[in-house]
Amino acid sequence: MDVYQAVTSRRAVRAFTDRQVPREVLERVLSAAAWSPSGSNLQPWHAYVVTGEPLARLKKRAGERVATGDPWDEAQYEQYPPALKSPYRERRSAFGEQRYGALGIPRGDLEARQRAASANWDCFGAPAALFCYIDRDLGRPQWSDAGMYLQTVMLLLRAEGLHSCTQMAWAKYRETVAEIVSPPDELMLFCGMSIGFEDVTKSDARTGRAPLAETVTFVED
Repeated sequence: MDVYQAVTSRRAVRAFTDRQVPREVLERVLSAAAWSPSGSNLQPWHAYVVTGEPLARLKKRAGERVATGDPWDEAQYEQYPPALKSPYRERRSAFGEQRYGALGIPRGDLEARQRAASANWDCFGAPAALFCYIDRDLGRPQWSDAGMYLQTVMLLLRAEGLHSCTQMAWAKYRETVAEIVSPPDELMLFCGMSIGFEDVTKSDARTGRAPLAETVTFVED
């Protein structure tokens, strides 16, 4: 698979089979992803890969919190501005309509939407998960570096025939994740990433993208 194929075939997959991902594949991907760019080569990402029994424990504990209505952990960063302006507000709304519409969930059925969202904390059935941490003392440019690292990981996973789904949702249960991976205090959880083989019997339509003219301006002679 060439780079263009990896980019255009990558999408957030929310249904995985239980087929195990070989450790050597994960090591190959993450070794190559270490070459991701970062300002002054700080390499600010800290990844924890969880599989097998530890992942089963994490899913169980998170599922118990969901079932009992346990409040989310205190947020350590803001996922979205309190009031999204146009065109971002409309894009987020369109995503929600497509996502839940594909599941047959009406816009006003908040309970059904919450049930669907709870699949996040089962990693959508994936047998492997990556949790990306960043030093809480670092700034916005380093967060950008972590994003480039995660994108590199996702593209390399596609080259291996795997799919993924990045999930800021895991930050809501960051304390439960910490019980499993035991990060040092100076690190904060940015997001999780479910990794595995797609369950093609439950695949969703890919979310569309804005026309080039909306996001790119060419300045020419």
